Amino acid sequence: MKIAFVMDPIEAINPVKDSSFAMILEAQARGYEIAYITAAGLFSERGTAYGIYREIKVKDDPKNWFSLGSKKQRPLADFDFIAMRKDPPFDMEYIMDTYILELAEKQGVLVFNKPQALRDANEKFFTEFFTEFTPANRISRNPELLRVAVDELDDVIIKPMDGMGGESIFKTSKKDKNLNVILETVTKNGTQTTIVQKFIPEISAGDKRILLINGDPVPYALARIPSDSDFRGNLAKGGTGKGVALSQQDYKICAAVGPVLKSMGIIFAGIDVIGDYLTEINVTSPTCIRELDSLYDLNIAGQLFDELERLR
Repeated sequence: MKIAFVMDPIEAINPVKDSSFAMILEAQARGYEIAYITAAGLFSERGTAYGIYREIKVKDDPKNWFSLGSKKQRPLADFDFIAMRKDPPFDMEYIMDTYILELAEKQGVLVFNKPQALRDANEKFFTEFFTEFTPANRISRNPELLRVAVDELDDVIIKPMDGMGGESIFKTSKKDKNLNVILETVTKNGTQTTIVQKFIPEISAGDKRILLINGDPVPYALARIPSDSDFRGNLAKGGTGKGVALSQQDYKICAAVGPVLKSMGIIFAGIDVIGDYLTEINVTSPTCIRELDSLYDLNIAGQLFDELERLR
């Protein structure tokens, strides 16, 4: 089997926590030929998708975790699988990358997640299709419309639609004299779509990341608990991870979301649940494989590759 990983620079990852790295380790353990491609290495020519890649070997060593071969070039259709694991922002360049990967898909490669699904399932807006599980919110680029929502909801979270890792997220309320500044900043003066979402106090118990493989949930989640000095649970912002078994409500949410993800070709996803509420559906580069593997002696990447091989 031959697999290509389209991802951000591997020298910049934290191998102890990086889910793409967990996948590469598993592919190597299975004897796959593994190619590493950055987005700049993708291109198309006369209807054929190509990649400039380097063969990669990895080891589970936080100080020396990879080695790369020389640069080569080949049609992406030569691979059996392509993992699209580039982090947001989800901008026009990202969309262009999905177009190239869609060409490869039409030529027979199994791309995960499916390029069209990556374009269709915005990680914050996609929850709008499951409103029976979501907190009250409003999505707009109009600061005045968003200000009205804050007045109605009072304690809220305000965040852009294309961020990750807790970037540019604000907790505020209708009494906050900085509210207008926050709305102007996040909407970029009315030019960037933004979500105002009712603040969920249960964040104190953690923002649960639940991983789904072709629609089926891993039975444990990583609850990311905010530090004493922050309201955000993101590990990148100082949150701490605690393993928890899925609750009845978690399974109920997964039963609604999972089949939709599967039908769209989203083979690996991570949904975020705070209390009883679904807050995000992450499809670009979901994380937390390594943390859950360590806590519960799992091999989530192994489960993923079993499913990929079955689909192939």
